[in-house]
Amino acid sequence: MASLIPVREFNDRRRRLMERMAPDSIAILPAAPERVRNRDVLHPFRQDSDFHYLTGFDEPEAVLALIPGREHGESVLFCKERNPEKELWDGFLAGPEGAIETFGLDDAFPISDIDDILPGMIEGRSRVYYPLGRDQSFDTKVMDWVKVIRSKVRSGAHPPGEFIALEHLLHDLRLYKSAAEIKVMARAGEISCEAHKRAMKRARRGGYEYHLEAELIHAFMENGARSTAYPSIVGGGQNACILHYIENSAPLKEGDLVLIDAGCELECYASDITRTFPVSGKFSDEQRALYEVVLAAQYAAIAEVRPGNHWDHPHQAALKVLTRGLIELGLLKDTTLEQAIEEQAFKPFFMHRTGHWLGMDVHDVGDYKVGDAWRELEPGMALTVEPGLYVAPDNTDVDERWRGIGIRIEDDVVVTKEGCRVLTDAVPKTIPAIEALMAD
Repeated sequence: MASLIPVREFNDRRRRLMERMAPDSIAILPAAPERVRNRDVLHPFRQDSDFHYLTGFDEPEAVLALIPGREHGESVLFCKERNPEKELWDGFLAGPEGAIETFGLDDAFPISDIDDILPGMIEGRSRVYYPLGRDQSFDTKVMDWVKVIRSKVRSGAHPPGEFIALEHLLHDLRLYKSAAEIKVMARAGEISCEAHKRAMKRARRGGYEYHLEAELIHAFMENGARSTAYPSIVGGGQNACILHYIENSAPLKEGDLVLIDAGCELECYASDITRTFPVSGKFSDEQRALYEVVLAAQYAAIAEVRPGNHWDHPHQAALKVLTRGLIELGLLKDTTLEQAIEEQAFKPFFMHRTGHWLGMDVHDVGDYKVGDAWRELEPGMALTVEPGLYVAPDNTDVDERWRGIGIRIEDDVVVTKEGCRVLTDAVPKTIPAIEALMAD
């Protein structure tokens, strides 16, 4: 399947990064390593997000060097050479020639030659940008290359004098999604919506939480998304009150709600959706009351996602609705809205933020504050909106009828010039729509 991100966009990303680098500098970025699962079996390879963002190249044992002003090409890739015998066992490799022809790099060399070639590219550059501290073995390699240059100082060599974290520049670029990136994320959202709808329909037949997880994985795979974006959460009953519950092994019980937080990954871009619905297909009175509060909070938060507002606006909007709902339903007593928010009386029921950046990582890169101020929302930023209420099963401060109910509603949202676009609204979230789908 052809990539939805064209090669020219990867070229443009590298160009924009180099424009932000200091004069006489070089950026060095390694690919993700292969990781052993057990004995001689490897985990499925997933490329480092920064590396994929700049290259689209999804092989291990590769290093990217960006060298502004280099006469023979500014974008250089070191990668594995073609080896027909090895490819018979492990699959096709691009090789240095393919890195240039297919992926648009300016120059490429065998990874086996990196120790002979890259020190010469670093020499004479005053600054080195690379992911400091992320990989100890790669830190050692970089220092070894610099030592080689320093050993030749008496012969006129000029080692770099400054090392700068590459993420500072690169992650600010990744925060703003292009039209092509939003297209990939929208497709990932469509696939995940279909998966959630399948799980809702399956729930009526009972069984176990993992039966619903199987429906999710089936829909992801069937539509070309070969991986989840993160471990799927399928929490029935009081398991929904565990925020990162991934055991997914308990039976589905009549009368319980099920909280599913799951999304696929497509071309290294994540989707992230949460829906909560009743196993029986019908909400009880208590479930309905709490659900309506969470849904109203999500609508209020999404309405605040627009240019000119800052990152905390959606959270504060949701917080007010949730806290007011807790007071009106009697879960918070003897307090006012302002007092409950100031004293954080809502914390036992709502203990997380209302969202996070979304992109190549499900909790994507990008600063939430600039200095001491919340970051202003701008077109192209993508985020989740996910308020929730969780009444712990052992919370003796509330009536027993509320205990063990956990509800979260989450959608993927992109900031536009006019306001925002919800990428994942194809899966029902109103009570009538959920009950109608499950009755079908």
